Amino acid sequence: MFSRFPQAASALALSSALFCSLSAFSADETEHKNTTPIKHIVVIFQENVSFDHYFATYPVADNPSGEPSFVARRGTPTVNGLSGALLTNNPNLVNPFRFDRSHAATCDQDHNYTDEQKAMDSGLMDKFVQTVGNGPGNDGTTICNRTDVMGYFDGNTTTALWNYAQHFAMNQNSFGTTFGPSSPGAINLISGETGGAIGVKGNTSGDIAGGSLIGDAQPAFDKCSTRETVMMTGKNIGDLLSAKGITWGFFQGGFADCTARHTGSDGLPKGDYIPHHQPFQYYTSTANPSHLGPSSAALIGHNADQANHQYDFNDFWTAVNAGNLPEVSFLKAPGYLDGHAGYSDPLAEQGFIVGIINKLESLPEWNETAVIISYDDSDGWYDHAVPPIVTPSNTTADAFNGPGQCGTSAAGSEQGKCGYGPRLPLLVISPFSKQNFVDSTLTDQSSILRFIEDNWNTGRIGGGSSDVKAGTLFNMFDFKHRVGKLFLDPATGQPLGGDDDDDN
Repeated sequence: MFSRFPQAASALALSSALFCSLSAFSADETEHKNTTPIKHIVVIFQENVSFDHYFATYPVADNPSGEPSFVARRGTPTVNGLSGALLTNNPNLVNPFRFDRSHAATCDQDHNYTDEQKAMDSGLMDKFVQTVGNGPGNDGTTICNRTDVMGYFDGNTTTALWNYAQHFAMNQNSFGTTFGPSSPGAINLISGETGGAIGVKGNTSGDIAGGSLIGDAQPAFDKCSTRETVMMTGKNIGDLLSAKGITWGFFQGGFADCTARHTGSDGLPKGDYIPHHQPFQYYTSTANPSHLGPSSAALIGHNADQANHQYDFNDFWTAVNAGNLPEVSFLKAPGYLDGHAGYSDPLAEQGFIVGIINKLESLPEWNETAVIISYDDSDGWYDHAVPPIVTPSNTTADAFNGPGQCGTSAAGSEQGKCGYGPRLPLLVISPFSKQNFVDSTLTDQSSILRFIEDNWNTGRIGGGSSDVKAGTLFNMFDFKHRVGKLFLDPATGQPLGGDDDDDN
C-alpha cells in the first residue's frame, strides 16, 4: 500500500497554515435579522461516507497500541450503530470489520443511484458486496476487494470526528435526500431539488432519469468542465440569500486554478478542483463560469462582487482575515483532502476539518457561529439503517424493491428523485450545540438548507424542493447555554491542552 506519510504531512502543513495571524476585526457593515443568536453558518461539505463507515461502534474504539486512543467521557450516549448480530451474523456475504488506521487509504466503492438501491434489497440490506463492492483489482496503488465495502473506521482513525461528536452534537438519523453520487447530493444541499435537469453537452442519458439528475454530469456553466454537462433550472439557496443581501459564498479548493494537483492517498496526482462537486455552477443565476477572482477582500460574499459568490478556498481565509466572514459559507476541500475513498482518506480529511475549526474557534465571531459537517453521499459503504422512502420513484433507473420500483408512485415530477438514500454523518459544532448529544430527528441534506432559510427567514425554494418536508436541525442546539471550545491536534485528532467543558 502507498505510504501515506507525505500526504499526511501535506494535510498537517495546510492545517498549520490556518493558524496565521489575524488582522483586527471590524463590525459587520450590515446586520441581518436572525431567528437565533447564530449570525454565521459554515457548512463543511465532505465526500462519500456512510454513517456506519465512520461511527459503527461509537463511542467504543479498539485502541490498539501505537494509534491515537479514544476513551469516551462518562455519560456519552451510544448510537444506532453495529452491534450484536449485525457484527457477528450479518445478512451480507461477510460480517462488518474494522479498518486499522494503517489502512486509512481504501478503494472507492460503487455509489450509483441504481446500484445503491439494489444493495438495500427492499430493506433487507443484504446485497452490498454483490452490488456496490469494488474489486478485485486496484485503485491507484491500493488493492481493492469487494468485501471492503463492509469495512468501518473507529475513533482511532476518525478520532477528531468522534471527539467533536462527544463535545458537541451529532445526528444519527440523517440521510441523503436521494440515492446516488456526488452531484445529486451537492444539488440537494443547496436546492433540495434534483428535478429540472437538462443535458447540455454530450450524452447525458445515464445522468438523468425522469428529468432528475441521478449521475455525476459536470456543471454546464464552468470553464473547467471536461465531459458531459448538465444545467439545473429553478432556484437555490444562493438566490434567496442574495435577494435579502445576506453575504454568502461557496469556497472550493482549486477553483482559482483548474490545473492545480496534489498527490492523493492512492499515490496518484489528483486535481484540486472537481467541477461536479460545485453545485452553484449548475445554475445560471449563481455561476461564475470563468472562475473570476474576488474584486477585493471587502467584497467577498457580497452581491456586487464579480465572482458571483463562487470562490477559491483560500478566498475564505482572505475574507476572514479582513474581518469579512460571510454570514453563510460553504467550504469544499481540494480533492486530496475531501475524504473521498480512492484519492483521499479519513486522516487527510481530519487535517482539513480540524484546521478550519481550530481557527474559527479563535475568532471573535465564534460566539455567534455554527459549523455543520455533512457529506454528499455514502460512497456505497455499508450502513445497516433502512432509509424511509419519503419520495418514491418508478423509472428504469430505480431498483429499491424491484426493477423500476423505489416505493410506489405514479408518473410525475418526483421521478428520478427516490429517497431518502443512505444514512450519512451530520455534526453541529457551535457554542450553541447541545453537548455530548446524539439527535434522532429524521433529517436529510436539505435540512441544512432549511436551517439556513429559517435562520434568516428567506422563505422556501419553491417548486419541488424537499426543504418543505425536511426535518429540523434545531433539536441539536441549546440557545440558553454555551459549550466551551475544543481545539484538536490535526494529525491525531486528540484534544490540545485538555477539553474545555465549561459554559461561557
